[in-house]
Order: sequence, then structure tokens, then C-alpha cells
Amino acid sequence: MAQVLLLGAVGLVAWYGYKSFVREAERVSAKVRREEAEMKNRAHGTLVRDPETGEYRIKKD
Repeated sequence: MAQVLLLGAVGLVAWYGYKSFVREAERVSAKVRREEAEMKNRAHGTLVRDPETGEYRIKKD
């Protein structure tokens, strides 16, 4: 019975690690695609509007 519980715990940790890895990989590839688009357009960053002041600022990652 102990082996089944240990195997289940190892499987759960592996599943959580895999999900974390996939989430981080998606975040990094989205950042790379955004940077490639900026290079293509010769932009120096993505502008976002501050809702309080109404000013545009460069988005910080």
C-alpha cells in the first residue's frame, strides 16, 4: 500500500512540474514573439495606457 501512495505522490509532483514547465514555456514564447514583432516594426517597446492618468508608458515585463 505504501508503494501505491508513494507512486501517486511522485506522479502528482511530476504532473505539477510538467504544468509549470508548459506555463513558463508559453510565457517565454509569447515574450519572444512580442519582441520579434517590435524588431520587425522598429519599435522600442509596447505602449500601455495608464488608467489613472491617461498617459501612455512603455510596458514593463
